This record gives sequence, structure tokens and C-alpha cells, in this order.
Amino acid sequence: MIDPTHEKLHEVIRKDGRYPFEAFAFLQEGLGKAVQATHGEGAAGDPKQPHHVTGQQLCCALRDEAVERWGLLAGTVLRRWNIRATIDFGNMVYLLVDNGLMHKTDEDSLEDFRDVYDFGKAFGPEQTFKGSD
Repeated sequence: MIDPTHEKLHEVIRKDGRYPFEAFAFLQEGLGKAVQATHGEGAAGDPKQPHHVTGQQLCCALRDEAVERWGLLAGTVLRRWNIRATIDFGNMVYLLVDNGLMHKTDEDSLEDFRDVYDFGKAFGPEQTFKGSD
């Protein structure tokens, strides 16, 4: 049986069209790492533990996870998913919030994700490949 939340997630992602499902799976993994880093080991799996992290904390966890996972290819993978700045992580989070798939506090804002770090410095500049001349 398919989890209805999973179905809803796929529908929300399909309708929005900006980012692929893989980018949201990466976001979820990064969220778990951010919760763990912020609230300690085991917090991500314990419903009694606090789970909130700030936009900045999430962006930093996603940067670290991308570099750990893909190394020098991190920027290439993220750009392939249409993620070119930290605000894209915020756009993804708020898409989920607006569709009831994630929660925020009254203090949270999409602006918390704006310019947390420079993608060129974090992942290297975007490469432009030219054909043979």
C-alpha cells in the first residue's frame, strides 16, 4: 500500500515542476542531519525530541551533505536539480509547508534561506562547456 503522504508529495512536486523528486529526497536527508547536529544524536528519530531547525541550519547541513556525498560534483548535481542558491532550498521547504507536508514556526520565513552562502564558493563555479571550434 502506498503512503498517502508519499502520493501527495509526488503530486505537489509534479504540479510545481521546479525541482525533481530526488531534490526533495535530498532535502529530507539534509533535514535529518540538521536536526541531529542541532539537537543531538537520536533527535531525528525521537518524536518527543524537538525537531525544529532554522533555514540557515538546514542550508548548512545540505551544503555539508552535498560535499560529503558528491565532492567536487556537488554543484553539478544541485544545478541539475535546478538548485542554484540557498533560496532554492527555501522554495522547496515552503512548497512543502504550503501543502501541509512540513511545518514552520511563526518566526520562520522564506527569507531565512536567502543568501545563506554563495554557491560558487561552496560548490565551485558553474561550468560552461563549449563545443569544438
